[in-house]
Amino acid sequence: MREQDNLEPSLHPARLRIGVVGAGRVGAPLGAALVRAGHRISGVSAISEASKERAALLLPDAPILTADAVVNGAELVLLTIPDDVLPGFVEGAAKAGLFRPGQIVIHTAGHFGVGVLDPATACGALPLAIHPIMTFTGTAMDIERMRGAIFGVTAPKSIMPIAEALVLEIGGEPASIAEGDRSAYHAALAWSANFLNVLVAEGMDQLRAIGIEEPSRALAPLLSAVLDNALRSGDQALTGPIARGDAQTVAEHLRIMNEQSPQVRDAYEVLARLTLLRASNAGLLRTSDAMEIERILGGADGPG
Repeated sequence: MREQDNLEPSLHPARLRIGVVGAGRVGAPLGAALVRAGHRISGVSAISEASKERAALLLPDAPILTADAVVNGAELVLLTIPDDVLPGFVEGAAKAGLFRPGQIVIHTAGHFGVGVLDPATACGALPLAIHPIMTFTGTAMDIERMRGAIFGVTAPKSIMPIAEALVLEIGGEPASIAEGDRSAYHAALAWSANFLNVLVAEGMDQLRAIGIEEPSRALAPLLSAVLDNALRSGDQALTGPIARGDAQTVAEHLRIMNEQSPQVRDAYEVLARLTLLRASNAGLLRTSDAMEIERILGGADGPG
């Protein structure tokens, strides 16, 4: 008799045997948070040396197994693998007969709902999509960062309480996301977080290029205040030359950006147009100032 035939999975999220497929930046910390909540890791898959090190550090008591063995021996399967790999893995595992009735299967991909788990669901598994709205480093600090974080949760109505209970157990706050809204949900997060990272890194490079040795120290107070103000007040917190209607300053920015990199200049123009639209809609700009900035962004006075 196979080990999986002896398992009696419980629908209650307490004290589950959890298998972590993928000890990446998300999988290892999330697995560790579930251990702290009282669960046991029955196995973890880790291929790269970095993944093996994360598993050893954050999940020291968990045996490192093949992905198939991890799924086979778990009451709750946590799939923390790359988004592009997820559909194929689920389909392959289902064809191999690794999923079974009553087994909880969770993935953490932001833009997928539970539809991607249909092959597992057809085997009788209970599908959950649980995505933490948090950036991960793959270290112990992530465990604490998850406390108070919002988790985007998608699940069939009948088993939504399981997803919510798991999130609450690790100190998070569940937020229900409709299946059809997952892509829009994830796009909003990528826009806000991933592009913010790029904008800050580019800004630091530009300051470093003019001799500021510690651009992170220079920007930290400004960016902290801007983020706080934006989260509190939205568009009403907009500052800078566009919100003030300083058209010639915008033209000079375009000139400098074009000298540094046409790609950066193009990005500046796109973001400037969006800022202009939001500032205008928020009533922060006089119509004449908005029209002048629009004229400059259109290329009349800007670099070609």
